[in-house]
Amino acid sequence: MRSLARLPKAHLHLHLEGAMRPATLAELAGERGEQPPDSGGFKSFEDFMPLYRVAARLVREGPRENLLRLVREVVEDAAADGAVWIEPHVNPLTYEDDPDASLELLDAVTDEGRRTAARLGIGFGVLVFARRNADPSEAVETARLAARRADNGVVSFGLAGDEAHYAPEPFAEAFAIARDAGLISAPHAGELAGPASVRAALDVLGARRIAHGVRAVEDPALVARLAAEGIVLDVCPTSNVALGVVESLSVHPLPLLLQAGVRCTLNADDPLLFGPGLLEEYETARATFALTDPQIAAIARTSVESSGAPRALVEDAVRLIGDWLDIPDQATAPPIQGRGDCRTRG
Repeated sequence: MRSLARLPKAHLHLHLEGAMRPATLAELAGERGEQPPDSGGFKSFEDFMPLYRVAARLVREGPRENLLRLVREVVEDAAADGAVWIEPHVNPLTYEDDPDASLELLDAVTDEGRRTAARLGIGFGVLVFARRNADPSEAVETARLAARRADNGVVSFGLAGDEAHYAPEPFAEAFAIARDAGLISAPHAGELAGPASVRAALDVLGARRIAHGVRAVEDPALVARLAAEGIVLDVCPTSNVALGVVESLSVHPLPLLLQAGVRCTLNADDPLLFGPGLLEEYETARATFALTDPQIAAIARTSVESSGAPRALVEDAVRLIGDWLDIPDQATAPPIQGRGDCRTRG
């Protein structure tokens, strides 16, 4: 059987603070004399967010080294899962109000991520996201910040939060700034709201990747449009079940979306709170969705091709994915080697 750990892949939908290791969360809480929050048992987005905020606060209110440690560990975990590229979601303005200070923090994240990735032979870039629940003027400031580091660490721009309560129209200016800077438009949509939110992400925000997007399956015409336009959905199956977006993995729409020709990637979203990491999501796709290895390889190929990774890394990864398919039994096969240059895009 082919080893999914050896399959080159990119991790594109991963919130930095939500990817903290449980042991790190316990350690940081203990240093402040706190008990770590229970990372399970929630049944909705409203239950989930307070737990996420606790984890984020322990990083944001601590010394800078806590943040850099988090970056290192997230990259290390991605590499262990077979990722050749990782693109975590970060908002520097949640750490620093001052634009210059937030830019310096963003540089610290990208520098640490690149160093760790280079050590491990993989690539690293950042998706800077704006917050739906903040004033749209903050999103514009966030986009300008991201644009200053386009082609120098920042590769994509997103929008996080509850799309059921915050329409995308007020964020159009921010996304125009990001797109003009060459950043990939990758907002959240089609998770907590239905197909209309996905359509708006396309029409208003110029999305080329959509974080989640799985509720597009409720509208066949929209599904056909996603397939025709090559829009990529960065899907997180376990997260969708945990937050009640779908009832269970057995009825998750990923297989239907793939069957309809929609390009999808697999991701962990917030493994600190949901449990599975990137590799486990691929294992779930094989076991629960009964996806074939060529289908899984196509998902991995989509993940690297739709990422902000440098062209050389993408081409190398696509070749290695082909090599993965050419070796049926990988129990004793030599490692599949590739490059991890993450300094530039394009």
